Amino acid sequence: MAAEAGRVLIVEARFYADIADALTAGAEAEFGKAGIASERIDVPGVFEIPAAMRIAHDADPDYLGFLSLGCVIRGETDHYDHICREVSRALMDFSTLERVAHGFGILTCENRDQAWARADPGQRDIGGRAAAACLRMAEIKRTHPPAGP
Repeated sequence: MAAEAGRVLIVEARFYADIADALTAGAEAEFGKAGIASERIDVPGVFEIPAAMRIAHDADPDYLGFLSLGCVIRGETDHYDHICREVSRALMDFSTLERVAHGFGILTCENRDQAWARADPGQRDIGGRAAAACLRMAEIKRTHPPAGP
């Protein structure tokens, strides 16, 4: 994607701060390569990401795109399933209904080893991949403006 004016908002869940930092490092590297500025907002956990994005979008609808970063690790109860399902649905609804470019970088893992393999920019680099997806969606939005008067 050619660099264009604008900035991306990264909303990161800090519940697993070390994993969030690795995800963000990958994302910021990808944005840097594209010449795109980013801002960061941190929230306690992934459950708060959709609301934070909506609040930020309502306050400033001129973001080029949004990036959600965080991690949910399965525990002994069904809490994991509820969080993953509701956050994913809320972010998809936000993306489609508000027509925003969004990169989904929330890890849903069985354990910390899986999370690290996915977060580490030297391994799976999900933060970087989610940033690339956000930039691609921003390009699609730019080249396909809404029809109408």
